[in-house]
Amino acid sequence: MSLTIEAFLKHLHIYRAPLVFNPWRDYAPGLDIGPEAPQIRAANLQRYLELRRRAHYLFIAEGLGYQGGHFSGMAMTSERILLGHHPEVRPEEVLGEGWEYRRTSNPASPLLKGTQRALGFNEPTATVMWGCLHREHLGIFDAVLWNIFPFHPYKKEGLLTNRTPDGNELNVGIVYAKQLLELLPDAQVVAIGQKAAQTLEKYRIPCDCVPHPSMGGANKFKAAVAELFRRG
Repeated sequence: MSLTIEAFLKHLHIYRAPLVFNPWRDYAPGLDIGPEAPQIRAANLQRYLELRRRAHYLFIAEGLGYQGGHFSGMAMTSERILLGHHPEVRPEEVLGEGWEYRRTSNPASPLLKGTQRALGFNEPTATVMWGCLHREHLGIFDAVLWNIFPFHPYKKEGLLTNRTPDGNELNVGIVYAKQLLELLPDAQVVAIGQKAAQTLEKYRIPCDCVPHPSMGGANKFKAAVAELFRRG
């Protein structure tokens, strides 16, 4: 029997580990809007994948971040994009028409800064990534964004931190990546950054590679993605 999106989501849901936040299972009192937050994020991811069953590109970075998928439920996708605050991208390019677009971060939390309270979380990588997809006319359901470790690894200082996934976490994550490839048999894998590419190659997942847009690499990233799409 072939894997279904529903079975994939159930597999994601069961994962638990220290210093790891599972967006589709875990609830953070005070930081989340309420106990329904994980269900909102899970519904977002299910809708996201259902709309992209025939996607031709699967972009894979390393780990989920607190400014992006932690609160949106989707890799390299921020709340601010979902709430209509991206300078180019409409929310409908993410989850289609007729969807109830909601934040899951709590605007009343004292841990949030002023703009985060007003507009939701913003992730620079997500902003660049979605802008690039939009300009290359791939924002509408022809590309899937993912992380080798699909959950949010954080530091002991708290949930609003990011840390690099360790080797054991990448071993866990690659199982989910292979399942996602089963769901997307037509997708070309594109690693975002050399570290992601090296990990995918270690597990014998063929991929192209583009520079990571962080740390001043946004222009190189945009040029590499544009060239990739021109090659087809």
